[in-house]
Amino acid sequence: MSVVFERPSLWRRLQPIFSGFDLPLLAGLVVLGVMGLVTMYSAGYDNGSRFADHGRNMLLGLGILFVVAQVPPQRLAQLAVPLYSLGVALLLATAVFGITKKGATRWLNVGVVIQPSELMKIAMPLMLAWWFQKREGQLRALDFAAAALLLMVPVGLVVKQPDLGTAILILSGGLYIIYFAGLSWKLILPVLLAGAMAVTAIVLSADRICQDDVTWPLLREYQKHRVCTLLDPTTDPLGKGFHIIQGMIAIGSGGVTGKGFMQGTQTHLEFIPERTTDFVFAAFAEEFGLMGALTLITAFTFVLARGLLIANSAPTVFSRLLAGALTMSFFTYAMVNMGMVSGILPVVGIPLPFISYGGTAMVTLGLALGMLMSIARSRRLIQT
Repeated sequence: MSVVFERPSLWRRLQPIFSGFDLPLLAGLVVLGVMGLVTMYSAGYDNGSRFADHGRNMLLGLGILFVVAQVPPQRLAQLAVPLYSLGVALLLATAVFGITKKGATRWLNVGVVIQPSELMKIAMPLMLAWWFQKREGQLRALDFAAAALLLMVPVGLVVKQPDLGTAILILSGGLYIIYFAGLSWKLILPVLLAGAMAVTAIVLSADRICQDDVTWPLLREYQKHRVCTLLDPTTDPLGKGFHIIQGMIAIGSGGVTGKGFMQGTQTHLEFIPERTTDFVFAAFAEEFGLMGALTLITAFTFVLARGLLIANSAPTVFSRLLAGALTMSFFTYAMVNMGMVSGILPVVGIPLPFISYGGTAMVTLGLALGMLMSIARSRRLIQT
């Protein structure tokens, strides 16, 4: 008696790899990707191969997302301590042996030149999510203090480089984890009130404290200059203020419907500095106007809402904390970039996800969204 085994089709063999992906989240990312490619074609068409390179970077980020999505959250948790330890070790090595460019020591040569602070954008949420997973059911104030210490070590090393933009992203990712872990509002409100009072005091006394002979504690001179320029860009219209002034002019000149695709005068006459990287939102808003900006914000909001929904339904403490922090970090990228281009926040080097040009940022984005997709897949596979 012979037995015949039916050989499964190629799709049947590949189906487990593609199953469980969160289709609404993918749809939101595809919309952002298309908007990014359209914007880059217009803003960077006369800038060599920027458009082609941006498309390549997106494919690289998509590939990383797909690979990382195959890794279950339990395995991600096992990587938390090694990645965090490696990141801190590389930051310490950068402080001692790092490469200095334009007064900043942010790079390290390990055969290839790397920027270790980028690793901490991923390692920090992983580490703190792992920490609170271990402390589940027995959280005390001391556990939150230990988490704060784990957070401040890499943040302090990155601020020392100095790299304020990356430090903000690492700090925000860690703070989101600590908040989602259950930090009491009794501790949060005093900090928020103190911050609001400090900002109000700076705004009211800007004329006096922005004098050249006034030194700000804990901040370098160029950081003080950024804040003072934000308060009054006309004090340095050809320097740091030039970025803010031209960004606001471009956004305002777009009006409600924009000047049209590839019709932005501020963009193509090169008044907008860094129009394909940090200030790409100004180029986008000039050509697509208020309606285009609202569409972009809606797409970001949809991804944010979908990510928080994934976090809310995640099966473990580690998954919930990690998904929530990664989603809110994505929101921080977008909020800070659009805020600084609009003259609401100081100018820091933070890209706009999917829209700004940059390979390193796309790799980091692919890793973060891949972990978010991994958590979504784990929930769906458990349910089925």
